[in-house]
Amino acid sequence: MLNDFLNNCQKSPISYLQKDITNATTKRLSVKNGNIKKWEKSIEEIKSNPKGNLQYSNPYLHIKTTINDEIKLIKSLQSLTPWRKGPYKIENITIESEWGCNIKWDRISPYISSLKNKTVLDVGASNGYFSYKMAMLGAKIVLGVEPFLLFNYQFKATRSLIKNPPKAFVLPISLEDIPNKESFDTVFSMGVLYHQKDYKKHLQKLKNVMKPNGELVLETLVINSKYGTQIIPKDRYARMRNVYCLPSVNTLNKWLKSAGFKNIELININQTSVSEQKATSWIGENTKSLKDFLNPNDINYTIEGLPAPIRATFICNK
Repeated sequence: MLNDFLNNCQKSPISYLQKDITNATTKRLSVKNGNIKKWEKSIEEIKSNPKGNLQYSNPYLHIKTTINDEIKLIKSLQSLTPWRKGPYKIENITIESEWGCNIKWDRISPYISSLKNKTVLDVGASNGYFSYKMAMLGAKIVLGVEPFLLFNYQFKATRSLIKNPPKAFVLPISLEDIPNKESFDTVFSMGVLYHQKDYKKHLQKLKNVMKPNGELVLETLVINSKYGTQIIPKDRYARMRNVYCLPSVNTLNKWLKSAGFKNIELININQTSVSEQKATSWIGENTKSLKDFLNPNDINYTIEGLPAPIRATFICNK
């Protein structure tokens, strides 16, 4: 995947990032992981199938192709579980992911500036569902950064089946690995901020890599102001360990202003439903999802007694 990125990066406006990204990716891939051998074997089986065309068939990113052995391909794809983001369809095989990402995309896409011929950064890209969507809208190049190695292999799996894939790439690096250079026209940070111990550092870093007047699309968990300015979970939030702060919409607006962003606009606020985040056979042995993380007697609260997940999306400029 790195080589594919580099070949395209050389012809793009962000060619000067190649060395830093190569070094960071090489370092990340040098970490020992006992699953790599299994994942690589699955990729070899997956890419032995004919390549097809990628299209969007609501709600699926759909690869229209022929399949050598459907049962064998399903087994290889299932070895890469959990599939958190999607859904995908490969000919007649449907990968029903935990998150219905098409729902989120439909909420935000009418408000974002055109991505045609833009350089785009997708922070926390997971397996590249949104990165594909961005590239399919005509972006010059989309760099998805995703430190979790499995999701990189999921992206590698789908991309290996696409003839003339869009210019979207997911690499196993983090936002911190991107040099502080004004490189990207549009930056997406969706479902990332609440996992950061230092929100100021995250917002500043996003700003550092944006071009002047570049656009930030920020989606994160928030709380209703009736619960105060912010909530800092003592332990878990909706069973998640690494949720550090849930701000109110007004607090998040102030954070963005303090970071120096301008033209700040709240474009959407939505309580996550059990139809958007749900358990499926493609999330592996741990089959619990949102409905298991909510209070069974009142879905407006989590199992821990905190406000149920509400996600707000802001668009602003550097």
